[in-house]
Amino acid sequence: MTTASISASGDVNVAGSTSAEPLDEPAGFDLAAAWRVNPSVAIRPEPFGALLYHFGTRKLSFLKNLVVVDLVQSLADHPSAEAALAAAGIADVERPIYLQALTSLADSGMIITRST
Repeated sequence: MTTASISASGDVNVAGSTSAEPLDEPAGFDLAAAWRVNPSVAIRPEPFGALLYHFGTRKLSFLKNLVVVDLVQSLADHPSAEAALAAAGIADVERPIYLQALTSLADSGMIITRST
């Protein structure tokens, strides 16, 4: 099981991650691309944030931050991940944390690119 989570304090926890520090520019995540929640993924709201379940791979992701939950759910409403981050009001200093969370979700197939 792969899990990606971001705590209320902003720390990102990813099972199997080898990086101890957030990346400034996560490899493999295109900020200019349009993203959305994978149609095979269900999002279940929880008191701590949300639980994402991928029906195809049976992977679970725990989002432990309501800002990340809102960001993920709003991806399809914006022309790019960059625009979604801006619309969410995420400050430049906080961006690496949220980019790491988005990268982890993309790597696990929870979010996917879409054509604009």
